[in-house]
Amino acid sequence: MAKIKLEYIWLDGYFPTQNMRSKTKVEEHENFKGTLEELGMWSFDGSSTRQAEGGSSDCLLKPVAIYPDPDRINGYLVMTEVLNADGTPHVSNGRATIEDEDNDFWFGFEQEYFIMDTKTQLPLGFPIGGYPAPQGMYYCSVGGKNTHGRGLVEEHANLCIDAGLNFEGINQEVASGQWEFQLFAKGAKKAGDEIWIARYLLDRLTEKYGYYIDYHPKPLGKDMDWNGSGMHANFSNSVLRTCGSKETYEKICEAFRPVVKEHIEVYGEFNDQRLTGLHETASINDFSYGVSDRGASIRIPIITVEKGWKGWLEDRRPASNGDPYKIAGRIIKTVKSANIS
Repeated sequence: MAKIKLEYIWLDGYFPTQNMRSKTKVEEHENFKGTLEELGMWSFDGSSTRQAEGGSSDCLLKPVAIYPDPDRINGYLVMTEVLNADGTPHVSNGRATIEDEDNDFWFGFEQEYFIMDTKTQLPLGFPIGGYPAPQGMYYCSVGGKNTHGRGLVEEHANLCIDAGLNFEGINQEVASGQWEFQLFAKGAKKAGDEIWIARYLLDRLTEKYGYYIDYHPKPLGKDMDWNGSGMHANFSNSVLRTCGSKETYEKICEAFRPVVKEHIEVYGEFNDQRLTGLHETASINDFSYGVSDRGASIRIPIITVEKGWKGWLEDRRPASNGDPYKIAGRIIKTVKSANIS
């Protein structure tokens, strides 16, 4: 028999930006294989996370994904959905709203973020009382003058890969202390699971560095002439991957036009500070799409066109603090609404 550490991770009830919560269950197992079938439901005090009242505070945790915890002996990371005491999905449970039971939708998320110094409360590379050199030399840079935080970023990449996430890459972004990682998954729910697990590993890792991660889309202030942080959502379904039709792509893009408000509502808090029409963003009040256009709401990748209109689309509007479950769920709903004959 071995003692197994199971870290149950869930999203709390704060609105509109939810936070990760977690706690450890230690169980004895013989020949533990790390499967969902070996896990049981758990509960927590929802009155401490804005998910229940004190007089009836129990909420349930339903395991939905499990990954090895590369930083713990006999440890596993367990992503969960929050349920009410009667077993129905809690109102805060965005994952349960995703209509992709056959995993036809594939998502690749590009998660941007700022690494902040806990002592200065500033991004890495920012001097106290001033500013570093203007953005331009930081993007994909190398060397101590312009590159800050690589040690944490590299260690995070290793943890994600060791955990079995489909981790696809990292790069420093355009501002000092700003980085990005990319994940891809076949299935919208799995894509959301892996982003949240990757965020968990990143946030936990900062505890030993004296840093913290800021997912605010404009942490330096809305008036600063610096790029904000987004979480571009690359998505496809069987239609987009195989149709070979410009007309079909345009019909799907046009399906997004009448529901701009509904998308922005779930694309992250403070996104109005980022979607200004500047810094490779479309205005939050407009909707546009175009081939290879990083200033559009939705970019049609040039490789999709070169392959005969077979590929994917990129929604560039989601903010870095958005919930990938809610983002994917809204995109799926809109794509399915397109009038494709």
